[in-house]
Amino acid sequence: MKFALLFGGASFEHEISIVSAIALKDVLKKDHVFIFLDADGNFFHIPSEKMKSDHFSNGEYKKDTKLTLVRGGFEKKGVFKTSRFEEWDIIINLVHGAQGEDGTLSSLLDFYDLPYIGPRKEASVISFNKWLGKLYAKDLGIECVEFVRLNIDGNRTIPFDFPVIVKPLRLGSSIGVSVAKDKKELDFALDVAFEFDDEVLVEPFLENIAEYNVAGCYAKGKWHIGSIEAPSRKEFLDFEQKYLDFSRTHTIETAPINEKLTEMLEEAFKRLYDPLFAGALVRCDFFVKDGKIFINEINPIPGSLANYLFEDFICVLNDLAKSLPKNRKIRPDYAYIERVQSAKGPKTRYSS
Repeated sequence: MKFALLFGGASFEHEISIVSAIALKDVLKKDHVFIFLDADGNFFHIPSEKMKSDHFSNGEYKKDTKLTLVRGGFEKKGVFKTSRFEEWDIIINLVHGAQGEDGTLSSLLDFYDLPYIGPRKEASVISFNKWLGKLYAKDLGIECVEFVRLNIDGNRTIPFDFPVIVKPLRLGSSIGVSVAKDKKELDFALDVAFEFDDEVLVEPFLENIAEYNVAGCYAKGKWHIGSIEAPSRKEFLDFEQKYLDFSRTHTIETAPINEKLTEMLEEAFKRLYDPLFAGALVRCDFFVKDGKIFINEINPIPGSLANYLFEDFICVLNDLAKSLPKNRKIRPDYAYIERVQSAKGPKTRYSS
Protein backbone atom coordinates (compact mmCIF):
# COMPACT_ATOMS: atom_id res chain seq x y z
CA MET A 1 0.00 0.00 0.00
CA LYS A 2 1.42 3.34 -1.04
CA PHE A 3 0.16 6.37 0.87
CA ALA A 4 -0.02 10.01 -0.15
CA LEU A 5 0.40 12.17 2.96
CA LEU A 6 -1.56 15.37 2.51
CA PHE A 7 -0.36 18.06 4.93
CA GLY A 8 -0.11 21.82 5.47
CA GLY A 9 -3.29 23.86 5.05
CA ALA A 10 -4.33 27.39 6.03
CA SER A 11 -4.64 27.27 9.80
CA PHE A 12 -2.83 28.16 13.02
CA GLU A 13 -1.65 24.53 13.06
CA HIS A 14 0.01 24.68 9.64
CA GLU A 15 3.53 24.17 10.99
CA ILE A 16 2.42 21.34 13.27
CA SER A 17 1.08 19.54 10.22
CA ILE A 18 4.50 19.82 8.57
CA VAL A 19 6.15 18.38 11.69
CA SER A 20 3.65 15.48 11.68
CA ALA A 21 4.39 14.68 8.04
CA ILE A 22 8.15 14.73 8.58
CA ALA A 23 7.75 12.42 11.60
CA LEU A 24 5.62 9.95 9.63
CA LYS A 25 8.16 9.93 6.81
CA ASP A 26 10.56 8.18 9.19
CA VAL A 27 7.88 5.91 10.65
CA LEU A 28 6.50 4.63 7.34
CA LYS A 29 10.02 3.91 6.04
CA LYS A 30 8.82 2.83 2.60
CA ASP A 31 8.92 5.51 -0.08
CA HIS A 32 5.53 7.18 0.06
CA VAL A 33 4.21 10.36 -1.57
CA PHE A 34 4.03 13.78 0.10
CA ILE A 35 1.54 16.40 -1.07
CA PHE A 36 1.78 19.84 0.50
CA LEU A 37 -1.23 22.16 0.67
CA ASP A 38 0.10 25.67 1.12
CA ALA A 39 -1.72 28.53 2.82
CA ASP A 40 -2.93 29.84 -0.56
CA GLY A 41 -4.68 26.58 -1.46
CA ASN A 42 -2.06 25.24 -3.88
CA PHE A 43 -1.00 21.58 -3.95
CA PHE A 44 2.64 20.59 -4.45
CA HIS A 45 4.33 17.21 -4.78
CA ILE A 46 7.27 17.28 -2.36
CA PRO A 47 10.05 14.75 -3.11
CA SER A 48 10.82 12.61 -0.08
CA GLU A 49 14.40 13.87 0.20
CA LYS A 50 13.12 17.44 0.49
CA MET A 51 10.90 16.72 3.48
CA LYS A 52 12.74 19.07 5.82
CA SER A 53 11.32 21.99 7.80
CA ASP A 54 13.36 24.71 6.08
CA HIS A 55 12.13 23.56 2.66
CA PHE A 56 8.77 25.07 3.64
CA SER A 57 9.84 27.98 5.81
CA ASN A 58 12.05 29.43 3.06
CA GLY A 59 9.48 28.89 0.31
CA GLU A 60 11.60 26.43 -1.70
CA TYR A 61 8.56 24.14 -2.02
CA LYS A 62 7.20 26.52 -4.68
CA LYS A 63 9.81 25.17 -7.09
CA ASP A 64 8.39 21.65 -6.74
CA THR A 65 5.77 20.14 -9.05
CA LYS A 66 2.42 21.88 -8.70
CA LEU A 67 -0.63 19.61 -8.72
CA THR A 68 -4.25 20.19 -9.61
CA LEU A 69 -7.04 18.27 -7.90
CA VAL A 70 -9.34 16.50 -10.36
CA ARG A 71 -11.89 13.72 -10.12
CA GLY A 72 -10.17 10.58 -8.94
CA GLY A 73 -6.74 12.10 -8.35
CA PHE A 74 -4.26 14.85 -9.15
CA GLU A 75 -2.84 16.16 -12.40
CA LYS A 76 0.50 17.79 -13.10
CA LYS A 77 1.32 20.12 -15.95
CA GLY A 78 4.30 19.40 -18.15
CA VAL A 79 5.96 21.54 -20.77
CA PHE A 80 3.70 20.28 -23.54
CA LYS A 81 0.83 18.45 -21.82
CA THR A 82 -0.99 17.75 -18.59
CA SER A 83 -0.61 14.24 -17.20
CA ARG A 84 -2.11 12.19 -14.39
CA PHE A 85 -0.20 12.06 -11.10
CA GLU A 86 -0.68 8.40 -10.15
CA GLU A 87 1.93 7.39 -7.61
CA TRP A 88 -0.26 6.51 -4.63
CA ASP A 89 -3.16 4.30 -3.48
CA ILE A 90 -4.70 6.05 -0.46
CA ILE A 91 -4.45 9.63 0.83
CA ILE A 92 -3.79 10.24 4.53
CA ASN A 93 -5.35 13.51 5.67
CA LEU A 94 -2.67 14.96 7.93
CA VAL A 95 -3.85 18.58 7.83
CA HIS A 96 -4.35 19.66 11.45
CA GLY A 97 -6.76 22.39 12.43
CA ALA A 98 -8.94 24.35 10.01
CA GLN A 99 -9.43 22.82 6.56
CA GLY A 100 -8.13 19.41 7.63
CA GLU A 101 -10.30 18.88 10.70
CA ASP A 102 -13.29 21.13 10.08
CA GLY A 103 -14.79 19.15 7.19
CA THR A 104 -13.37 21.25 4.33
CA LEU A 105 -10.88 18.68 3.05
CA SER A 106 -13.07 15.65 3.69
CA SER A 107 -15.85 17.27 1.64
CA LEU A 108 -13.37 18.13 -1.12
CA LEU A 109 -11.89 14.63 -1.22
CA ASP A 110 -15.35 13.06 -1.22
CA PHE A 111 -16.49 15.37 -4.01
CA TYR A 112 -13.52 14.44 -6.19
CA ASP A 113 -13.92 10.74 -5.29
CA LEU A 114 -10.50 10.28 -3.71
CA PRO A 115 -10.00 7.48 -1.15
CA TYR A 116 -8.56 8.75 2.11
CA ILE A 117 -7.84 7.91 5.72
CA GLY A 118 -9.30 10.60 7.94
CA PRO A 119 -12.52 11.85 9.50
CA ARG A 120 -15.53 12.29 7.23
CA LYS A 121 -17.33 15.63 7.12
CA GLU A 122 -19.87 14.94 9.90
CA ALA A 123 -17.15 13.67 12.24
CA SER A 124 -14.97 16.65 11.41
CA VAL A 125 -17.67 19.24 12.09
CA ILE A 126 -18.62 17.70 15.43
CA SER A 127 -15.11 17.13 16.78
CA PHE A 128 -13.55 20.37 15.50
CA ASN A 129 -16.02 22.43 17.52
CA LYS A 130 -15.37 21.68 21.20
CA TRP A 131 -18.93 22.65 22.14
CA LEU A 132 -20.50 20.30 19.59
CA GLY A 133 -18.05 17.58 20.63
CA LYS A 134 -19.21 17.80 24.23
CA LEU A 135 -22.87 17.71 23.20
CA TYR A 136 -22.12 14.60 21.12
CA ALA A 137 -20.35 12.89 24.04
CA LYS A 138 -23.13 13.77 26.48
CA ASP A 139 -25.70 12.29 24.10
CA LEU A 140 -23.72 9.03 24.25
CA GLY A 141 -23.79 9.09 28.04
CA ILE A 142 -20.12 10.01 28.45
CA GLU A 143 -19.53 12.60 31.13
CA CYS A 144 -18.01 16.00 30.42
CA VAL A 145 -16.51 18.63 32.67
CA GLU A 146 -18.87 21.58 33.19
CA PHE A 147 -18.49 24.23 30.51
CA VAL A 148 -19.82 27.53 29.26
CA ARG A 149 -19.50 28.98 25.76
CA LEU A 150 -18.67 32.69 25.46
CA ASN A 151 -18.85 34.92 22.40
CA ILE A 152 -16.40 37.70 21.65
CA ASP A 153 -19.26 40.25 21.62
CA GLY A 154 -21.10 38.82 24.65
CA ASN A 155 -20.66 39.10 28.40
CA ARG A 156 -17.86 37.41 30.29
CA THR A 157 -19.85 35.89 33.12
CA ILE A 158 -19.00 32.33 34.14
CA PRO A 159 -21.16 30.12 36.39
CA PHE A 160 -18.39 28.44 38.40
CA ASP A 161 -15.48 29.29 40.70
CA PHE A 162 -11.83 29.80 39.86
CA PRO A 163 -9.49 28.43 38.69
CA VAL A 164 -10.81 27.94 35.17
CA ILE A 165 -9.32 26.96 31.84
CA VAL A 166 -10.06 28.97 28.69
CA LYS A 167 -9.93 27.39 25.23
CA PRO A 168 -10.63 28.71 21.73
CA LEU A 169 -13.67 26.80 20.51
CA ARG A 170 -12.21 25.64 17.19
CA LEU A 171 -8.50 25.14 17.68
CA GLY A 172 -6.19 22.36 18.83
CA SER A 173 -2.63 21.85 20.07
CA SER A 174 -3.35 23.99 23.15
CA ILE A 175 -2.97 27.15 21.06
CA GLY A 176 -4.57 30.08 22.88
CA VAL A 177 -5.31 27.99 25.98
CA SER A 178 -4.78 29.56 29.42
CA VAL A 179 -5.53 28.85 33.07
CA ALA A 180 -7.07 31.76 35.03
CA LYS A 181 -7.08 31.95 38.82
CA ASP A 182 -9.07 35.18 39.21
CA LYS A 183 -11.17 37.71 37.29
CA LYS A 184 -8.19 39.71 36.09
CA GLU A 185 -6.47 36.61 34.72
CA LEU A 186 -9.75 35.50 33.16
CA ASP A 187 -10.07 38.76 31.22
CA PHE A 188 -6.52 38.38 29.95
CA ALA A 189 -7.06 34.71 29.05
CA LEU A 190 -10.22 35.59 27.13
CA ASP A 191 -8.40 38.35 25.24
CA VAL A 192 -5.74 35.80 24.22
CA ALA A 193 -8.28 33.15 23.19
CA PHE A 194 -10.36 35.63 21.20
CA GLU A 195 -7.27 36.37 19.11
CA PHE A 196 -7.77 32.89 17.61
CA ASP A 197 -11.55 32.42 17.60
CA ASP A 198 -14.74 34.42 18.07
CA GLU A 199 -16.03 31.84 20.53
CA VAL A 200 -14.33 30.17 23.49
CA LEU A 201 -15.08 27.43 25.97
CA VAL A 202 -14.48 28.00 29.68
CA GLU A 203 -14.33 25.06 32.10
CA PRO A 204 -13.44 24.59 35.76
CA PHE A 205 -9.77 23.67 35.97
CA LEU A 206 -9.66 20.25 37.59
CA GLU A 207 -6.69 19.68 39.87
CA ASN A 208 -5.38 16.34 41.09
CA ILE A 209 -6.78 14.43 38.16
CA ALA A 210 -5.35 11.68 36.00
CA GLU A 211 -5.25 12.15 32.23
CA TYR A 212 -5.18 9.35 29.67
CA ASN A 213 -5.06 9.30 25.87
CA VAL A 214 -6.58 6.47 23.85
CA ALA A 215 -6.02 6.18 20.10
CA GLY A 216 -7.30 3.70 17.58
CA CYS A 217 -9.70 2.73 14.85
CA TYR A 218 -12.02 -0.04 13.73
CA ALA A 219 -10.81 -1.85 10.62
CA LYS A 220 -11.18 -5.24 8.99
CA GLY A 221 -13.75 -6.34 11.54
CA LYS A 222 -11.72 -5.64 14.68
CA TRP A 223 -10.58 -2.87 16.98
CA HIS A 224 -7.02 -1.55 16.74
CA ILE A 225 -6.38 0.31 20.01
CA GLY A 226 -2.89 1.47 20.91
CA SER A 227 -1.17 1.71 24.25
CA ILE A 228 -3.02 3.94 26.69
CA GLU A 229 -0.89 7.02 27.30
CA ALA A 230 -0.63 8.91 30.57
CA PRO A 231 0.91 12.16 29.31
CA SER A 232 3.34 13.92 31.61
CA ARG A 233 2.35 17.52 32.08
CA LYS A 234 2.90 20.72 33.94
CA GLU A 235 -0.25 22.65 34.82
CA PHE A 236 -1.75 21.55 31.53
CA LEU A 237 -0.40 20.24 28.23
CA ASP A 238 0.74 23.47 26.59
CA PHE A 239 1.61 24.12 22.97
CA GLU A 240 5.30 23.37 23.41
CA GLN A 241 4.66 19.94 24.92
CA LYS A 242 2.11 19.04 22.26
CA TYR A 243 4.38 20.35 19.49
CA LEU A 244 7.11 18.01 20.68
CA ASP A 245 4.62 15.13 20.85
CA PHE A 246 3.84 15.57 17.16
CA SER A 247 7.43 14.70 16.31
CA ARG A 248 7.51 11.51 18.38
CA THR A 249 8.17 8.26 16.52
CA HIS A 250 9.17 5.76 19.21
CA THR A 251 6.58 3.42 20.73
CA ILE A 252 5.75 4.13 24.36
CA GLU A 253 4.77 1.72 27.11
CA THR A 254 1.15 1.63 28.19
CA ALA A 255 0.18 3.54 31.31
CA PRO A 256 0.42 1.51 34.56
CA ILE A 257 -3.32 1.24 35.22
CA ASN A 258 -5.52 -1.63 36.31
CA GLU A 259 -7.60 -3.79 34.01
CA LYS A 260 -10.91 -2.25 35.05
CA LEU A 261 -9.84 1.30 34.20
CA THR A 262 -8.35 0.08 30.92
CA GLU A 263 -11.68 -1.49 29.98
CA MET A 264 -13.59 1.66 30.96
CA LEU A 265 -11.35 3.90 28.85
CA GLU A 266 -11.46 1.60 25.84
CA GLU A 267 -15.24 1.24 26.09
CA ALA A 268 -15.68 5.02 26.19
CA PHE A 269 -13.37 5.34 23.18
CA LYS A 270 -15.36 2.77 21.19
CA ARG A 271 -18.65 4.53 21.90
CA LEU A 272 -17.24 7.84 20.72
CA TYR A 273 -15.64 6.32 17.62
CA ASP A 274 -18.25 4.03 16.15
CA PRO A 275 -19.78 4.70 13.64
CA LEU A 276 -19.13 8.46 13.32
CA PHE A 277 -15.35 8.21 12.87
CA ALA A 278 -15.26 5.23 10.50
CA GLY A 279 -12.29 5.57 8.14
CA ALA A 280 -10.19 7.61 10.58
CA LEU A 281 -7.57 6.96 13.22
CA VAL A 282 -8.48 9.21 16.14
CA ARG A 283 -7.32 9.93 19.66
CA CYS A 284 -9.59 10.67 22.59
CA ASP A 285 -8.21 12.46 25.65
CA PHE A 286 -9.88 11.58 28.94
CA PHE A 287 -9.79 12.81 32.54
CA VAL A 288 -10.31 10.40 35.44
CA LYS A 289 -11.37 11.77 38.82
CA ASP A 290 -12.85 9.83 41.75
CA GLY A 291 -13.29 6.77 39.55
CA LYS A 292 -15.29 8.67 36.90
CA ILE A 293 -14.23 9.12 33.28
CA PHE A 294 -14.69 12.50 31.59
CA ILE A 295 -14.02 13.21 27.93
CA ASN A 296 -11.66 16.14 27.48
CA GLU A 297 -11.58 16.29 23.70
CA ILE A 298 -11.65 14.21 20.53
CA ASN A 299 -8.68 14.60 18.18
CA PRO A 300 -9.86 13.53 14.69
CA ILE A 301 -6.33 13.87 13.26
CA PRO A 302 -3.88 13.40 16.14
CA GLY A 303 -0.30 14.59 15.81
CA SER A 304 1.72 12.19 13.60
CA LEU A 305 -1.42 10.01 13.83
CA ALA A 306 -0.36 8.94 17.35
CA ASN A 307 1.95 6.40 15.72
CA TYR A 308 3.95 6.06 18.93
CA LEU A 309 1.02 4.34 20.65
CA PHE A 310 1.06 1.33 18.30
CA GLU A 311 3.45 -1.60 18.11
CA ASP A 312 2.72 -2.18 14.41
CA PHE A 313 1.50 1.15 13.14
CA ILE A 314 1.96 0.29 9.46
CA CYS A 315 -0.26 -2.77 9.85
CA VAL A 316 -2.96 -0.60 11.42
CA LEU A 317 -2.80 1.87 8.50
CA ASN A 318 -2.96 -0.92 5.92
CA ASP A 319 -6.00 -2.48 7.60
CA LEU A 320 -7.71 0.90 7.84
CA ALA A 321 -6.98 1.63 4.18
CA LYS A 322 -8.86 -1.56 3.29
CA SER A 323 -11.88 -0.63 5.44
CA LEU A 324 -12.80 2.85 4.29
CA PRO A 325 -16.45 3.95 4.12
CA LYS A 326 -17.89 3.90 0.63
CA ASN A 327 -19.97 6.78 -0.66
CA ARG A 328 -23.31 5.82 -2.13
CA LYS A 329 -23.35 6.43 -5.87
CA ILE A 330 -26.48 8.24 -6.95
CA ARG A 331 -27.30 8.20 -10.66
CA PRO A 332 -30.44 10.13 -11.70
CA ASP A 333 -32.52 8.31 -14.33
CA TYR A 334 -34.68 11.35 -15.16
CA ALA A 335 -37.79 9.16 -15.10
CA TYR A 336 -39.81 11.76 -13.20
CA ILE A 337 -38.95 14.54 -15.64
CA GLU A 338 -39.80 12.28 -18.56
CA ARG A 339 -43.22 11.48 -17.06
CA VAL A 340 -43.96 15.16 -16.43
CA GLN A 341 -42.79 16.04 -19.93
CA SER A 342 -45.06 13.40 -21.45
CA ALA A 343 -48.04 14.58 -19.42
CA LYS A 344 -47.56 18.24 -20.37
CA GLY A 345 -46.93 17.64 -24.02
CA PRO A 346 -43.90 18.07 -26.31
CA LYS A 347 -43.94 21.89 -26.36
CA THR A 348 -43.44 22.32 -22.61
CA ARG A 349 -40.03 23.55 -21.57
CA TYR A 350 -38.53 23.69 -18.07
CA SER A 351 -35.87 26.03 -16.85
CA SER A 352 -34.32 26.75 -13.48
